[in-house]
Amino acid sequence: MKTDEEYMRLALDLAASAKGNTNPNPVVGAVIVKNGVIVGTGLHRKAGEPHAEVHAFNMAQQHAEGSALYVTLEPCSHYGKTPPCANLVKESKVSRVVVATRDPNPEVAGRGIQLLRDAGIQVDVGILEKEAQKLNERFIHNMLTKRPFVISKFAMTLDGKLATYNGHSKWITGEVSRKDVHTLRNEVDGILVGVGTVIADNPALTTRLTELDGKNPTRIILDSSLRTPLDAQVLQTEEAKTIIVTSKEVDSNRVKEYESKGAKVLFVSKRNSGLDLEEVLSELYQQGLTDILVEGGGAINSAFLNAGLIDKYYIYIAPKVLGGKESITPFTGENPESMDAAKQLYFDEFQKFGEDLRIIAYPKNK
Repeated sequence: MKTDEEYMRLALDLAASAKGNTNPNPVVGAVIVKNGVIVGTGLHRKAGEPHAEVHAFNMAQQHAEGSALYVTLEPCSHYGKTPPCANLVKESKVSRVVVATRDPNPEVAGRGIQLLRDAGIQVDVGILEKEAQKLNERFIHNMLTKRPFVISKFAMTLDGKLATYNGHSKWITGEVSRKDVHTLRNEVDGILVGVGTVIADNPALTTRLTELDGKNPTRIILDSSLRTPLDAQVLQTEEAKTIIVTSKEVDSNRVKEYESKGAKVLFVSKRNSGLDLEEVLSELYQQGLTDILVEGGGAINSAFLNAGLIDKYYIYIAPKVLGGKESITPFTGENPESMDAAKQLYFDEFQKFGEDLRIIAYPKNK
């Protein structure tokens, strides 16, 4: 007979298969086991659609009575677009519920677990809890901070360069790494760059996945003075939405030119160092964006770094050495005077993509 961890691992794998499709909801998987036999499985596939428990019980039917339910997140206890799952679990007559982690949503926050315990159901919490929390790091962050989860992504040479002195950067990494970036884009709500990147590279910032029906996240351009060229690819809004974030002091006639192209223009306060990034994130969250991939360049990366607003890093390192004292680095900004000014990270994962190395890292202080 399998262990609780093995059944929960299956539920986590089911949940992970929907990553990027459920926003703003969490990813959730459920497994129903009776007498050592799996009688039902389910996952939450998309916001507004049935939750994981619903699919699992639909499969289990009458076999749910007296069974054990393994679920990666505490069953919801509130009415949203769908009815509360805790009531369904209670009515199913399961004898035991195993929950990986509590729901940080203030509308749930332990109420689902308590409802089940009050009904006389044994509830065990904390099986593979760290894995479950990591899988839903975006959702947990949203619930606790009310702002998008920010991922900084950049590719660089072994000596830390992302472009030559004149801005040439195609290509630092190989095709396998670049394909992984498009997979990452497929999972997030938005891609953010500065207007300098738009002017220098004229990127489309779309998802190109031939074997998948990849979604195109919303393109976000930080442009305090509205310098984005009107013929830029990011203003071709048939394939993907575009948001331009600018200051409250810009010319209203210029704003109308962007709006006529289909772009949405948001206005935030301006500081000496540029746009108020906390206000930027707050505005984007109100627009329904729950996670954002920051793709630079160096000035934007540095602004987010110094504001303490980067929650996760995806770093692609190519086995190349470029050199050049004026070659462009991933982070610019003011020159630190000592190593004490360095932001501390910890490496979470290493993986090879073709000849390149991908590092996933997190800030140490978060």
